[in-house]
Parts: sequence; C-alpha cells; structure tokens
Amino acid sequence: MTQTLFKFDTVINLKIYGDDESANHLKKIEQMLDDVDQQINMSNKDSEIHAINEAAGKKAVKVSQGTFDLMKLSVDYAEDTQGAFDPSIGPLVSLWKIGNGGEHVPDANLINQAKSLVNYKDIIMDEANLTIKLAKEGMSLDLGGIGKGYAADLVANYLHDVQVESAIIDLGGSSIIAIGRKPNGEQWRIGLQDPDRARGEQLALIQLDNETIDSSGVYERFFMENGVRYHHILDPKTGFPTKNGLKSVTIIGGTATDADVLSTAVVVMDLEEGMAYMNQKQNVEAMFITEDNRIYLTSGLKGKINLTNERYTLVE
Repeated sequence: MTQTLFKFDTVINLKIYGDDESANHLKKIEQMLDDVDQQINMSNKDSEIHAINEAAGKKAVKVSQGTFDLMKLSVDYAEDTQGAFDPSIGPLVSLWKIGNGGEHVPDANLINQAKSLVNYKDIIMDEANLTIKLAKEGMSLDLGGIGKGYAADLVANYLHDVQVESAIIDLGGSSIIAIGRKPNGEQWRIGLQDPDRARGEQLALIQLDNETIDSSGVYERFFMENGVRYHHILDPKTGFPTKNGLKSVTIIGGTATDADVLSTAVVVMDLEEGMAYMNQKQNVEAMFITEDNRIYLTSGLKGKINLTNERYTLVE
C-alpha cells in the first residue's frame, strides 16, 4: 500500500508491504507527521519552535517532551560538530530566503548582523521545567537540518512497534529509511542522486536492508547571481553558502536523525575535515562528491557502491 503526503514543504512517499493493517498504519503516520509539524516547523505559526522564536530575548517557553529532546540532541550535535550544524541558524536562513523567494546576496552588514545572532551556546534549556529560551532578541531556531530525519525515525519506530516487516519511508528523496527487506527477501536497491541532474537521475546504486540513507547537496535549492550559484546550505561561521568544493554528501547508517544532521554538518566542513570526522563515527558511513565529479567513500562503504554514471570517478 502506497501513500503520498505533502508535509513540511516536502513530498513524502510511504510504502508498506504485506500488512493487512496498512491503511490504519498510514492514517496513524499522517497524524504523527502533523504532530511533528506542530512541534518543530518554524514557518507554522502554531508550532512550539515558532513560539520559542517569538519569545527570543524575552522569556522561556514550555514545550513538549519530544521538542525538548530534539532540541537537546540538536545542541549536542552542534557541540560535537563544533558549530558546523547549528540549530540557531534561523536569522541567516530568514535573511537569505534561498528556496523561499530569495534571489539576491544580502547586504554585508545584514549578513554580519544575522551571523552575530547564530550561536547554539545562547540556547538556554531547563530540563526540569521543559522550557527553552533564546538568550538574545532576534535569535531564531531552524530545525531544517534535523527535522526530516526526526520525522522519519518516528515513523520507522512506529512501524517496527507494529511489526511491519517490509516498508520504505521516503521524505523528499533526501531522507530514506528501508525497513526490513523487499517482500521477496531481496535487499532494497536505492538509487543515489546525481547532484547535477533533476531529481530522480542517479549516479550509483546501493543495496540496503534495515538501513537509513540521507543526502544533502548544493543542487536542491539555489539562486544564480552574476554567474555564481548561491545554495541553501549556509555556513554558520561565514554567514554565506558553503564554498569548499563539495557538491553533496550522503550518509548511510545510524538513525535518520543522525544522518540528517551529519549530512548537513559534513557539507559545511569540507572533504578532509568531514572525512576525518566521519571515520571516527561508529556504524555510520559517508559518500562525498566533489565539484570535479570525484567520489570519496569512508572505509565501510568500499565495494558497496555500484557506480552507474560515467561522468563520475570513484577514488579508491
């Protein structure tokens, strides 16, 4: 049974195989996704994240346990990636508006002003009272780099709980969880996106079972100005879109939440730093694609990626 939904500005495709309760499961999943939207979508005026942003510099806001836990995880990741992932990046996202009508490079003063408000250390969390406060007026949270993964994990956990043995959860093609194997017992074959082509064109295949895959790239949302491409992955330290020779990063393994954050953070790092960072991580692998169409893999992926596109070269 298949269902397509549109939530958090994302097309979500759900496929559940061989389960009599599929229709019921899909209804429950849609409700769960609506709940996530109510918690963490900054552009939803009724969401908890929106309430925290509105109260920035003024007061602490009480939130649900789910939102608190996700924010705590976000801050932990910000520390672990030394700010390459920063959930307080909202002012920069709102200023550039890439993929949301933004078509010009903002004024340098405005970029510096927004950048001065981005600092995960200014997120004040009180676990006993489940409150979150942003220390400075003008600060804002944006969980775009973790939200899809979080939603995918909630859906996967639910399907595991109700003992669904075969399913695919696909959030916008960038966060995918394969549950179990195909009904015929084969592994799932997942196509990896060609960063230069329209959605759906692939550069390689990977076979998965019970695994997560998440990609971030500079190809998804961008504008051109004076011959320069400005894409939506912003570096909190510079205030500009990343410019380090990486076109995309795909993370395989771990939870979808982990993979969502890591794919964003590692694009912000660069090939060398990102590769070193990923090689320290347990049970998670990464594929890096550079602007000169070279593909670099962490050690656990060697021999698992089947290249299907002659424009790319696998660097051994």
